[in-house]
Amino acid sequence: MKSDAVRKGIDRAPHRSLFKAMGYTDKELRRPLIGIANSANEIIPGHIHLDKLVDAVKAGVYMAGGVPIEFGGIGVCDGIAMNHEGMKYSLASRELIADSVEVMAKAHAFDALVLVPNCDKIIPGMLMAAARLDLPAIVVSGGPMLAGRHPTKPGQKIDLISVFEAVGAVHSGKMSEQELCLFEDEACPTCGSCAGMFTANSMNCLCEAIGMALPGNGTIPAVMAARLRLAKESGMQIMTLLEKGITARTIMTQKAFANALTVDMALGCSTNTVLHLSAIAKEAGMALPLERINEISKKTPNLCSLSPGGKDHIEDLDRAGGIGAVTRELSRAGLIHQDCITVTTKTMGQNTRNALIRDPQVIRTIKDPYRPEGGLAILYGNIAPQGCVVKQSAVRQEMLQHEGPARVFDSEDDATKAIMAGRIRKGEVVVIRYEGPKGGPGMREMLTPTSAIVGMGLDSHVALITDGRFSGGTRGAAIGHVSPEAMEGGPIAAVKTGDIIRIDIKNKKIDVQLTKQEIKQRLSKWKQPKPKVTTGYLSRYAKGVSSADEGAILK
Repeated sequence: MKSDAVRKGIDRAPHRSLFKAMGYTDKELRRPLIGIANSANEIIPGHIHLDKLVDAVKAGVYMAGGVPIEFGGIGVCDGIAMNHEGMKYSLASRELIADSVEVMAKAHAFDALVLVPNCDKIIPGMLMAAARLDLPAIVVSGGPMLAGRHPTKPGQKIDLISVFEAVGAVHSGKMSEQELCLFEDEACPTCGSCAGMFTANSMNCLCEAIGMALPGNGTIPAVMAARLRLAKESGMQIMTLLEKGITARTIMTQKAFANALTVDMALGCSTNTVLHLSAIAKEAGMALPLERINEISKKTPNLCSLSPGGKDHIEDLDRAGGIGAVTRELSRAGLIHQDCITVTTKTMGQNTRNALIRDPQVIRTIKDPYRPEGGLAILYGNIAPQGCVVKQSAVRQEMLQHEGPARVFDSEDDATKAIMAGRIRKGEVVVIRYEGPKGGPGMREMLTPTSAIVGMGLDSHVALITDGRFSGGTRGAAIGHVSPEAMEGGPIAAVKTGDIIRIDIKNKKIDVQLTKQEIKQRLSKWKQPKPKVTTGYLSRYAKGVSSADEGAILK
């Protein structure tokens, strides 16, 4: 075992002495050492309860004959970090998380890993580490928050995005501040990752789809006893994976990534999954080109309509049959590689053989989908020659094709001020640039401006494009990850206010109505702005990060 390097033989007596200083016994030091990455903290609602889950994981590891050894991990709450300097650190934290898990696993010679994340960048960061290390590994997440209840409309559910959109409604005079306070109190009623198909829950569901988590991981609510049972079972299961020599790369194959993308399209997941799956694939030694997403989206129907694009929430998806039911339905149409091995040590087909759709309005069938194509689309054109991404399942029908004049802003902050002040006119295309991986730096999520547009009732009339990215909670014609980004001299840097931009999501195109020569001439006069951050981690990150179309990984 790998852990023999820190505990076996005469030369390791000093090492054993240090273990004994912490209370480990000789009997324990003859067992496999299982690292448990615990990302619990007191600043993220999805992580506030993870200590209890980790206790359950430890119990499972002990029951199965291993020694659980817990270590901590960082995490950023995207909601609390939103729309200020803190958001620059969110995506950048993903690389730190991956690196820190690698450091702890390698430095202490763990035999296997149980990864306990729950929110946006923590889940992919830990999966990147698992792929890099190629140890036996299993993910058990903290689970989704329950949805809140509308303060004045009985039976209607709300969530965090409802509060962001309510802010826009207040600014436009459609809601009072007193009503906003009621939303604030009701929207987030429990611990857990925010209740819709936002980035955290998207990634938790895809952990199942790619085979790195036990069935139920993506959808069992955080407050349910079933979540604790899942944690214990995951602790026991890691010992089986170790015994059988099933490592992360054994599971995360090219076929497994195809399964993950297929489920992604059926669920209508966050645009951020494009960044994260690309980065995880890179760590697993393979490429995931953007063209693959359109190929899979074209043949995969959208079976679920979850918040922010629809009324249902993750608790509804769980009640309707969860990821197993979605995967089983996709398998009926031959869209899932059923032979992929998973952390159950069984194949995906075996895992989902008996799964059933319990509510056909939450999970529709292949014959009666919400939409014939998947939730995401990659657009190409002279403004984004290397691609950009949109959650087409959350775009109003009338905005799938749109043409209008650009309103250009060189930061999210300036755009937000203009939107909140009511200075954006119907028909316009808001362009926010210099917010990419390098330019931001850190590629900030833009939930505040997109939610304000929706809250003001402009989502039927206004599109937004950016080299930054969006929250999984964003809805509307919000097109992100424009590559190459402005900071690298991409064509988006040449756009001026008043230029006509044509968006055609149906045909996967996005163009500014300029000739190649006009773009070239404008860019010949362009000078790269000075970096916004010149010290600390973000400065180093900006120098080494790749383009969004490559997953915004560190080179």
